Amino acid sequence: MSGLWEMVTDPFMQRALVAALLVGVSAPVVGTYLVQKRLALLGDGIGHVALTGVALGWLVGAAMGLVPDDVLAVPGAVLAAVAGSVLIEVVRRRGRTSGDLALAILFYGGIAGGVLLIGLAGGSSGSLMAYLFGSISSVTLSDVWVTVALCGLILLVGLGLRAALFSVSHDEEFATSSGLPVWALNMAVAVLAALTVTVAMRVVGLLLVSALMIVPVAIGQLVTRSFRRTMLVASVVGVVVCVTGLSITYWHNVSPGALIVVLAIAVYVVVAALHPLLARRSAPVDPHPDIPDDVAVSPAGAGRGAPQEECTP
Repeated sequence: MSGLWEMVTDPFMQRALVAALLVGVSAPVVGTYLVQKRLALLGDGIGHVALTGVALGWLVGAAMGLVPDDVLAVPGAVLAAVAGSVLIEVVRRRGRTSGDLALAILFYGGIAGGVLLIGLAGGSSGSLMAYLFGSISSVTLSDVWVTVALCGLILLVGLGLRAALFSVSHDEEFATSSGLPVWALNMAVAVLAALTVTVAMRVVGLLLVSALMIVPVAIGQLVTRSFRRTMLVASVVGVVVCVTGLSITYWHNVSPGALIVVLAIAVYVVVAALHPLLARRSAPVDPHPDIPDDVAVSPAGAGRGAPQEECTP
């Protein structure tokens, strides 16, 4: 018990726990929209572009003689990630390049640009490791305030516009016919993904942030079919794995980002293994077996036209 008290009263751990808690809540919110839009790998593409922004900020900071050299790394990552997300959405909307090809270009261009620029700044590829895989020990008080502001914005837009964003993510044609600003809403999802990537950069790293956005959502989809409940379950799972993983690293010298992702995947494996058993126990029961049904309902997953249990946001 004394060890737990020592952990929560440690200023370093307090900052790290706040950052992990906020990232755990906000990342699955955006990830739910990306999964619904079938853009689960968008976070990876944006993360690679953000790496170029990190190196660019490092280069500008070094040129200006700022101390430390990477003081502009996070602002550079934010700008590059937002620009990359807007670009990929424009390319996707105009249809000149397929989504997977555009993401591949972001993957390779982002990594190459980051390594090239960090070399020009006088650093090495090893200087980018903390951003690639996370470095919770480097979280400062100013980083915490930036995380609070960005996560607040992510949750405000992601939850406040949930109905509209769900409509666009679920069926763009229906959203268009309903008079919704589809282009603006799609752009909002892309920008939210970019902000989420940069917020989670310190906690799990740019290479692993997509897992924190997507795996909790996959867990939520296993235990519920409601969009709203999926988002809620995913956020709870995100908080639990982030706080648990970070707490374990306080006593054991392992990478927090890697451990958080491994814990999330382990939870998914356990839930997926138990899902058939839970599904059988929760099978719907006809409350009036003596009354014949006038509508035959196909079981879930029976085909393309099979009705969904719930699709409201």
